[in-house]
Amino acid sequence: MLPVVSLANVYIVFWAKIKYERVLTLMKNKLINKKRLVIGMSGASGAILGIEILKALREHPEWESHVVISRGAELTIAEETECTLDEVLNLADKVYDIKNIGASIASGTFKTEGMIIAPCSMKTVAGIACGYSDNLLLRAADVTIKETRRLVLVPRESPLSTIHLKNILSLAEAGAIIIPPMITYYNKPLSLEDMNRHIIGKILDKFGIEVSGFNRWGETVFS
Repeated sequence: MLPVVSLANVYIVFWAKIKYERVLTLMKNKLINKKRLVIGMSGASGAILGIEILKALREHPEWESHVVISRGAELTIAEETECTLDEVLNLADKVYDIKNIGASIASGTFKTEGMIIAPCSMKTVAGIACGYSDNLLLRAADVTIKETRRLVLVPRESPLSTIHLKNILSLAEAGAIIIPPMITYYNKPLSLEDMNRHIIGKILDKFGIEVSGFNRWGETVFS
């Protein structure tokens, strides 16, 4: 004898199928509509900052990293870190040749949430400030400014000359956010890794991205 299928059971199965299809559609849209963030690394000291930013972004699958690295940055990565260039590039979702001035991130029609340059050399600061876009790193930053998107620069130099300060001021007036990698003490860092994490937390906070282990003043009780 065949089981009797009630109208209520049919109704439940019908709506469960619709709900399942809706969930699949939402998941598909989330994967397709990832937020794009351009990450530039120039030849200043502090290559680990760019590397740690890429590692932090991998913990947020809703974000997609588009990376361009200068020749100077390649040398600094080899000099300052234990990472190979391939290991760094493998952290990115998309990598661009700095000579490819026709890449997608060179156009304002390629939608991104903004750009971070970490570390940012004084040569790169000067190039952006003067609109001298002779490579993809500078062009991508130029596009970010002209499209009024968020540009975060992490200048790594000390002491700063009058020329450096004027260029940085020019970029701040153009809308760039300047975040020097300053050491903080209130969070009582116990290692260089703690210091780096705090700096990365401040940088990515400008895009609403949370970093694990980032201690905010007033939200964490320090002993």
